[in-house]
Amino acid sequence: MLLISVACGARADLYDAVGVVQEIDLESRQIVVEHDDIPGLMPAMVMSFDVGDPALLEQLEPGQRIRFKLQHGEKSFRILSAVTIGEGEAHRSRIANLLETAEPAPDFVLTDQAGAERTLASLRGKAVLLDFVYTSCPGPCPILTGTHVQVQKQVAAELANRVWFVSISLDPARDTPTALRQYAKARGADLLNWSFLTGDAETISGVLEAYGVGAVPGKDFEIDHLVVTFLIDGEGRIVERYLGLEHDAESLARDLAAVTAAGS
Repeated sequence: MLLISVACGARADLYDAVGVVQEIDLESRQIVVEHDDIPGLMPAMVMSFDVGDPALLEQLEPGQRIRFKLQHGEKSFRILSAVTIGEGEAHRSRIANLLETAEPAPDFVLTDQAGAERTLASLRGKAVLLDFVYTSCPGPCPILTGTHVQVQKQVAAELANRVWFVSISLDPARDTPTALRQYAKARGADLLNWSFLTGDAETISGVLEAYGVGAVPGKDFEIDHLVVTFLIDGEGRIVERYLGLEHDAESLARDLAAVTAAGS
C-alpha cells in the first residue's frame, strides 16, 4: 500500500489488487469486480468501483482477470489503472438488474433506528434520497453515508420538511435498530429526517431484490453489493439513479431541491 497526494491537499491510499471483471457500465463509469483479498483494506468480495478514465473501461471486458491499482480516498474507491493477467468467469450481473429512472420505487415495511415502523408510502409528498449500507462495511458505506450527511446539511431550511433520507441495511442479522442508531450518530446524521431501516432477513431480501441491488454475505461478514443511491419524487417515482461514490454533495442537494420544487 502506498500513500499518494490528491486534489486540494487531501491524502489517499493506493492499493494493488487482483480480481475478475464481472460487469462494465460505460455511462456511469462503473466496473464490478470479484476481487481477491486486498490486505489492509477489505476481504475478497464482489464490489462496484468508480473508474475515472472511460478509455480504461473500453479496454476491459467481463471475464478478464486483472491486476489493478485502487485509490481509496476520503470520498472515493477509484480504479486508476488495470492490466489483464488472465481469464476468469463472469457470472454476476448486477448493474443490469437495478431499477431504472421513471420506474415506481417499490414500497416496503421496515423498522427504523428507534424501533418504529416506516414505509416508503408514508413519505409520499417528499423527495427521498435512498441508499443501501451496512454498519460493519469495510469499504464504501461510511463514505456514502458521509456524503449524504453533507447533502442533508446543505438542504435549505425551508425545504427540510419536504426531504427525507433513507438508508436500508444490507445486514439485518447484525444491524439492529440500536446498531443503526449508533452508526448514524457516529457519522453525524440528523435523525429528524433520516430513517436507517432494518427488518427480518426475508423482508430485507425482498426489498433488495425489488430494487435490484442484491446482497451476498461473505465468510468474514462482508457483503457483496452495489454502491447505488436512488432519488425518488413525491409521487414515488425514481427520478435519478447514482452509481458509485463520486457524486458531490452540492450536486445531490441541487437535485433534491429541483425534485422538491417540481412537486410544489
